[in-house]
Amino acid sequence: MSATFIANGLAVIGAGSIIGIDLIDAVLLAGSLGVIKVAEQLARNFLDDGRLTMEEINQSFSVLDRGPKN
Repeated sequence: MSATFIANGLAVIGAGSIIGIDLIDAVLLAGSLGVIKVAEQLARNFLDDGRLTMEEINQSFSVLDRGPKN
């Protein structure tokens, strides 16, 4: 979840400054939304059958755009 927060938070630094949003506010908002998105998917997968498999956990984290791969 920490990596999710950081990846989403850092992605908005430039965009936030362009439109006049305070840097820390933009990072906190984007990071929190990424974590919430993953947590929601984990909860939905758990509600399906009362357990989480590694495949479901991996799928939950893959709902985020990973961006370009090097």
